[in-house]
Amino acid sequence: MHPPPPAAAMEFSQNSLFGYMEDLQELTIIERPVRRSLKTPEEIERLTVDEDLSDIERAVYLLSAGQDIQGTSVIANLPFLMRQNPAETLRRILPKVREVLRVAGVEMQLTAAVSFLTILQEESVSIHTYAHSFLQVILLHLEHRDAGVSNAWLETLLSVIEVLPKETLRHEILNPLVSKAQLSQTVQSRLVSCKILGKLTNKFDALAIKREILPLVKSLCQDVEYEVRSCMCRQLENIAQGIGTELTKSVVLPELIELSRDEGSSVRLAAFETLVNLLDIFDTDDRSQTILPLVKSFCEKSFKADESILISLSFHLGKLCHGLYGIFTPDQHLRFLEFYKKLCTLGLQQENGHNENQIPPQILEQEKKYISVRKNCAYNFPAMIVFVDPKNFHMDLYSTFFCLCHDPEVPVRYTIAICFHEVSKLLNSGVYLIHKELITLLQDESLEVLDALIDHLPEILELMSTGGESSVQENKLSSLPDLIPALTAAEQRAAASLKWRTHEKLLQKYACLPHVISSDQIYYRFLQRMFTIVMTNNVLPVQKAASRTLCIFLRYNRKQEQRHEVIQKLIEQLGQGKSYWNRLRFLDTCEFIIEIFSKSFFCKYFFLPAIELTHDPVANVRMKLCYLLPKVKSTLKIPADKHLLQQLEMCVRKLLCQEKDKDVLATVKRTVLELDRMEMSMDAEQLEKEKQQNDGRPMSDKTFEKKRRDTKTPTTLPKNIPISVPGPSSGTPSTSKEIKKSKLIRSQSFNNQAFHAKYGNLDKCAGKSSTAAYTPSVSGLTKTSVISLTDDSFWTRNAGSAPSSFSSNTPLPSTSRGTGNSGDPKSSGSKDTQPRKATLKSRKSNP
Repeated sequence: MHPPPPAAAMEFSQNSLFGYMEDLQELTIIERPVRRSLKTPEEIERLTVDEDLSDIERAVYLLSAGQDIQGTSVIANLPFLMRQNPAETLRRILPKVREVLRVAGVEMQLTAAVSFLTILQEESVSIHTYAHSFLQVILLHLEHRDAGVSNAWLETLLSVIEVLPKETLRHEILNPLVSKAQLSQTVQSRLVSCKILGKLTNKFDALAIKREILPLVKSLCQDVEYEVRSCMCRQLENIAQGIGTELTKSVVLPELIELSRDEGSSVRLAAFETLVNLLDIFDTDDRSQTILPLVKSFCEKSFKADESILISLSFHLGKLCHGLYGIFTPDQHLRFLEFYKKLCTLGLQQENGHNENQIPPQILEQEKKYISVRKNCAYNFPAMIVFVDPKNFHMDLYSTFFCLCHDPEVPVRYTIAICFHEVSKLLNSGVYLIHKELITLLQDESLEVLDALIDHLPEILELMSTGGESSVQENKLSSLPDLIPALTAAEQRAAASLKWRTHEKLLQKYACLPHVISSDQIYYRFLQRMFTIVMTNNVLPVQKAASRTLCIFLRYNRKQEQRHEVIQKLIEQLGQGKSYWNRLRFLDTCEFIIEIFSKSFFCKYFFLPAIELTHDPVANVRMKLCYLLPKVKSTLKIPADKHLLQQLEMCVRKLLCQEKDKDVLATVKRTVLELDRMEMSMDAEQLEKEKQQNDGRPMSDKTFEKKRRDTKTPTTLPKNIPISVPGPSSGTPSTSKEIKKSKLIRSQSFNNQAFHAKYGNLDKCAGKSSTAAYTPSVSGLTKTSVISLTDDSFWTRNAGSAPSSFSSNTPLPSTSRGTGNSGDPKSSGSKDTQPRKATLKSRKSNP
């Protein structure tokens, strides 16, 4: 329950009461249509269909006598019916669909267009059958009075054209198109004809296109309606790709030149964009003698024309620079560059500080278009660097780049932030010129700009640190004095906002800092901040990102004193923290350490603190530890980490015997099975050395090297190789005895019949065996109190003698590392639990 509000909050004014009454009235008004929309019993009766009808019969009934919503449902279900029973659907349902569509409304028409397209894409019937059954229906509704319906059917037809054979296209589509494209037809019919012609050019050879399609194209390019001329002009790109270079130069180019001088601005714009897209088709002479003058004229007239032309021109500047590169005279090159600079500042001169509410709507609309122009200029900035040559960047484009980075509008700065890494790559050794702009964008007040910049932040920072004038690393880094404050300020702004995904991404990208700045700078300016985020932040993905970055910082820190301090804080404040949330984050950190560091590092510092959490009072922590245990075991090497393996065995045994939470216990049992299937990592060199020492013979360097090469990468050792594993509290016994002690024989309790029963007995014997098996302490589990618990072999498949799989009939030996004797594996195994209890008692008497 929420606490009662203070007295001041309970004093309602008269206005607030009236406000509540109005809200209640609004809710009542909202509720009324809901009540009226309920169906009456008569309506429900009309909508009810006999459940015994088959799908085909039900569809026929609904299309014949049902309501519109039911007919629409049938048409939406048409692809399913075609998959289920195509013959009956075509014979009985499709004729009904044709009848219904003649008088159907917009929703049913749109549904039918989508269903017909789906049937085509799913290839439910052959192309011949589809054309025979569906094509005429599609063509019939192309000129629907509703523009949305007409466009939907047109999209379906254009997809059908892709797969129809040439003869069908010629007879069913191209031949009727001759009459549909005439001036006597409606504007909509001629617009549809333009788009169909553009699609048909990819289906016929150049000769057929020249003879049958190009005459229609020329006619539509000279149509009396500007919408038709503009639509046909935009299809000229597809037509040019279908007829080849020669016909394009002789037929398409003259039409484009004429359309570029059209009285309609939309037609001129379409002609300009088509020319830009076709630049690669024309040779150098056409570009310099025909296209360049057109582009020049278009640019000169653009400021006097509609702002939409400026938007298109600014967007295609990059393609123009690429397509016309090398044919500009020095004077033309300079003029084009000045034109680009003018576009980059378009509208900024009119900034006068007036309130937006005082500006007329037409002026606001104009300013929005100017913002789009400057945004497009920012998008094309890398292409302009290539245009002027990166060597001339400082003289020709730096001031423009500065203006774009400081533009008052967020979309412009956002776009220049996206392409900042491309600019850095192009400048190469001159990247030092834009250091200040990097700091500016990092400190931008808009998190959208920061989010765009950090996508490629590692690449940018690497270029900043390795590029520049100086070849000395220290000098390069000293040229970025404001980088670290800017990075820390950016992280704090992201942390203070509600955009946690930006914060998470920024923390992930900070993992590149060890390659850019010194470890001392990271230690004093970033590492503690990462630790604070892990401890205090409320967003789990952010905490994990900070934890992983913290581990990477630790990985590249070479000062032992700083390393030990961080490790100690991780263990004490996270692993042994008062909050269970911190202890969960410690386990996340352990997972990252296993991923990033060496196995020996984890075993040295984090193995025991991690498995200590088996004593944690919170079930969630114990459960998370269980999920981590397979990765923990993967860090161990035998025989060097035998004592850690025993600690791990003991912790899992404790969980099996004493765990009260049913979910944790179920997780433990699943984890035990997974641990049993794992292969242990073997330290073959150490094994060979110990074997030689046990035999009393020194091993020469050559022999050792030969043995090392022979045993470099095996996952398990052969059966005939003896394994010597010294215990943590005993002397070094003979090799044969040590082999028996090191075998972790598979427990028979993991068969399907006895698994749960055995764990029940383990719970009963927990009070008897746990005190003898382990002695917990503050710092962890004491080594001297470890008793051999290897009679259950779910820990190893380490020795070559261990079987690769187990069965329910595997015998259970009584083996103890605490003594020099070994049990007979053939006589000590049984499915009963009594021998198991006896084994535990015998250990109790033999510490």
